Amino acid sequence: MTNAERSGRPTEAIGATAVGGSQARLRVACLGLWLIVVALAARQVAVVLGSPRGERLTDLETWVGPNGVLHLTGSLYDSTRFTGTPFGGLVLKPLTRAAEQALGWGWTFGTLLLVAALGLVAARALPPPVGRRTALLAAPVAIGLLMLSLPVRNALWLGQTSIIPVLLVVLGCFVARGQRTSGLLIGVAAALQPTLLLFTPLLWFTGRRRAALATGVTFAACAALAWSAMPHDSHIYWVHHMAGVGLGGRADDLGNQSLHGTLLRLGLNGPLEVALFLTLGAVVAVLALRRAVRYFDDGQLLLAVAVTGCAAIVVSPAAWQHQLLWVLLAIVGRAGRRACDRYVWPVAVVLVMTLPAGMLLPDMPSLDPLRSHLVLLAALAAATAVPFLSRTSPYYQSPVPTEYAPAAPARFRHIPLVPLLRRALTRPNLLLELLLLRVTYAAYSQVRLAATGGGISAGRAEAEENGRQILGLERALHIDIEHWANRTVVRIDWLRNFFDVYYEAFHFAAPLTVLAVLYWRRPADYRWARSALGLATLFALVGFWLYPLAPPRLMPALGFVDTVHGVQDFSQPDYGTFTALTNQYAAMPSLHFGWSLWCGAVIAVLARQWWIKALGMLHPLFTGSAIVATANHWVLDAVGGALVVGAGFGLVYVLTGPRTSTADPHQASRAAKPSTGRSTSSV
Repeated sequence: MTNAERSGRPTEAIGATAVGGSQARLRVACLGLWLIVVALAARQVAVVLGSPRGERLTDLETWVGPNGVLHLTGSLYDSTRFTGTPFGGLVLKPLTRAAEQALGWGWTFGTLLLVAALGLVAARALPPPVGRRTALLAAPVAIGLLMLSLPVRNALWLGQTSIIPVLLVVLGCFVARGQRTSGLLIGVAAALQPTLLLFTPLLWFTGRRRAALATGVTFAACAALAWSAMPHDSHIYWVHHMAGVGLGGRADDLGNQSLHGTLLRLGLNGPLEVALFLTLGAVVAVLALRRAVRYFDDGQLLLAVAVTGCAAIVVSPAAWQHQLLWVLLAIVGRAGRRACDRYVWPVAVVLVMTLPAGMLLPDMPSLDPLRSHLVLLAALAAATAVPFLSRTSPYYQSPVPTEYAPAAPARFRHIPLVPLLRRALTRPNLLLELLLLRVTYAAYSQVRLAATGGGISAGRAEAEENGRQILGLERALHIDIEHWANRTVVRIDWLRNFFDVYYEAFHFAAPLTVLAVLYWRRPADYRWARSALGLATLFALVGFWLYPLAPPRLMPALGFVDTVHGVQDFSQPDYGTFTALTNQYAAMPSLHFGWSLWCGAVIAVLARQWWIKALGMLHPLFTGSAIVATANHWVLDAVGGALVVGAGFGLVYVLTGPRTSTADPHQASRAAKPSTGRSTSSV
């Protein structure tokens, strides 16, 4: 009553307006996601069909093209180019003429329709309870992730049929009415990809015995039909090649992400490798099926299907990239009791299934075994190790919440612009932070190199012209001290050595050290500082892209001495191997100075002792001197670095409000009240 009198309208109307606004935002978000899905589909079509005929749909050409395997009168496996089962060849052979005519548009659009159907079925199969928001957004998110995944992109590019068995299994488990129909679909999938027979014991031990029997009977019938029609090919596939072993590419190729391929790459051969593969494969299959049965009984059927599919990847003689889609379905599993741990598994799965392995782990010899087997490790973890939560667990729906600091008052009315981005007091998950840090830096390196068109020589003329512009501006401002500083340092050995070491050693070490200390001692301030650093780096990438700039050391007519990298061979287009590794024209703004200024600002704000603050501010002073004295940057590059760092801190302030004082994190966490009625995010 009081609220109605003061506001002039009843409280129900206010609630109705709020609900209506929420539904409108949800519809807009859903529409935006579907538009993204359409854009991704258009992009895939353009990439595939925009490539020359001989470079796309190569596997499909090998099978059904004018000179394809399925046109030959001899055995399908004479050239080992056809890797499917005899039943697959029997199904595809009558379609060769139609497939040849539709080679391109028809096949590509048909594959996209299969991907869309798989995403829709997977979205409908999410374990209950499913909220309205999740129900509306799940389908476009699922289809979008499938479009981005490496298996789907690989299948589209090669013209592979690997999406069909996955879709048949999913249809049999979630769409088919009746156990016989379900078993029929899964049996046909197993006839196309034999390791999918692992779903037979899953059906049996979960009480769907009619479906299990129908799966076995359908598989046997398909194999018998193919054997009667093509006895010679069937003998070669099932007996000589032992269910396809040795067909296609080399089994020890890096593209084979199965346990068999890994053992071969480790140097094992012969009976020992076969015995070890069969033993380890049996252990993985038993463990995975036990877990899958438990998740099925728990009401998480999609997770049970994904776990079984991941086990099929591990125990398969050959699991090529286009056959690894099962790992992406395992994203539905929930792992982690804390809210900040809940995102580790899905983020890791999405990154592994959408990005090249080189972006996830640095190019170091010691990490080669991990980098070469990331998908296999993900499949093995999903099948046997990741502790997915049961729906009966109290943490399934309500993980341990993140503690937030009380909001600090802002000087401006509309700050923060995003109140939901609150200051979290607890540490974020370390594995997730390291993973995102690595991916972000890999993306930064790729964008930095692409800023000159993928090579150093591509932007040389423009970068040198911009360098002359910067030098002219500095001369007008009377701050062109680079030549004097460079020549002075060259004459003093100890000073030159000091600046060279400082330039190379502290660029990465100092920011990483500050981040590590903040993560351990000041987690709330870690998020604030990390976000500012990330935004500053993003702004710098825009600068590299829009304004390629040659540093003084790459301006041959000006007489600078490169004290760090040595003399550059300007007669070579890329100035030798070193400059070909990265974009040497990413000088404006200077992230050498920007990152050092970020370190100094964070230390000055957070340190308690005055001498630590002063010591922190010496780092940008020394770095600014080093980049100029070694001829690696202009003075204005440092100004640009300061501007992007200031913009990073400023944007964090605008989005999230003032930094909360958390001198005593435990006291602040006791003062923070948990939010109710709406979800919040942390930065």
